Amino acid sequence: MHLTHLSLVDFRSYPALDLTLGPGVATFVGGNGQGKTNVIEAISYVATLASHRVAGDAPLVRDGASRAVIRARIVRGDRAALVEIEIVPGKANRARLNRAPVARPRDIVGLLCTVLFAPEDLALVKGDPAQRRQFLDELLIARTPRMAAVLADYDRVLKQRSTLLRTAGTARRAGGQGDLRTLDVWDGYLAAHGAEVLAARLALVDALRPAVAAAYEAVAGAESATALDYRSSVTLPDILHASGPPGPPGQPEQPGAGRPDPAAPDRTMLAEAIRADLEAARPREVERGMTLVGPHRDDLLLSINGLPARGYASHGESWSLALALKLASFDLLRADDREPVLLLDDVFAELDTRRRGRLAELVASAEQVLVTAAVETDVPTELTGVRYAVAGGEVQHAH
Repeated sequence: MHLTHLSLVDFRSYPALDLTLGPGVATFVGGNGQGKTNVIEAISYVATLASHRVAGDAPLVRDGASRAVIRARIVRGDRAALVEIEIVPGKANRARLNRAPVARPRDIVGLLCTVLFAPEDLALVKGDPAQRRQFLDELLIARTPRMAAVLADYDRVLKQRSTLLRTAGTARRAGGQGDLRTLDVWDGYLAAHGAEVLAARLALVDALRPAVAAAYEAVAGAESATALDYRSSVTLPDILHASGPPGPPGQPEQPGAGRPDPAAPDRTMLAEAIRADLEAARPREVERGMTLVGPHRDDLLLSINGLPARGYASHGESWSLALALKLASFDLLRADDREPVLLLDDVFAELDTRRRGRLAELVASAEQVLVTAAVETDVPTELTGVRYAVAGGEVQHAH
């Protein structure tokens, strides 16, 4: 899979951009604020319908414009597709596939598969649980595009149930009763959708464990025991527990330990566990006006040699682990026959020379690699290919 053309209209700093691309490595070199990351951001947006830099869409539209448009031509094997996305702040975005409108923008998710490396990825190790949940969910969608609808359904139910809890809690604090007659219905919906999300995440973490361990060793050049543990807000039945907390240094975890079939956790059992915990938590939820049980409260715990990476890992170890998570994602997608486009956004400047070379060797075999750098010397010599100079909102072939 690779991109052959990218067109931008009023996206970030670009009034207009038409860029021809091809397989192999393309490097965009330019100083800070010149627009090189905007190119990577636009491509990533086509794949995920979200920015890796900001939470909302409004900053993506050039100042003074009313909308932004991204067009990308995607080739996979002997098939090509033209994807168009219109971003309109304050309104629903629109999407077209091969010039025909689609019912919902999320219907184009899965046509382009990307793995993005960016300075922001350090938050996967050092940041809040929400960033690790987002990492898992984006990878779930990349591997199984229908998960976009599952996650959207879960979020919709969560918002409506939480609104009901807030309303009831406010009424009770004012001396009333609060109407909770429909809460059981929302519990059922939350449990059903939550079980599907939780099952998918548990299976994904099992698949990631060995891939992350191998990628970390390859990037760091050191034999260290990495561990991934899924901590759920749900009281999981013993048979569904992930491998558990990391063992002593030098004793890597066995993927899927304690689960007879790590690829297919029992959704019925998970739904029952969620409902039981929701019932037990109801008094606290009404008091606080929020849903306290479900995948939206979970975390992916990362450790190196038995110690939590957050708080104990050095800067170099944290970067190596963040890169290992992304490289493991790339390996899983490739194994699924979904060769992703690799996007390396100003990553090499964050790495020492040894890690730069190792990362370059690991990604050089990808079908398409798009790299940004402030200075050309940041890019390892192993990544040869087309060079573009980015300055003042223009992208030109470097000579």
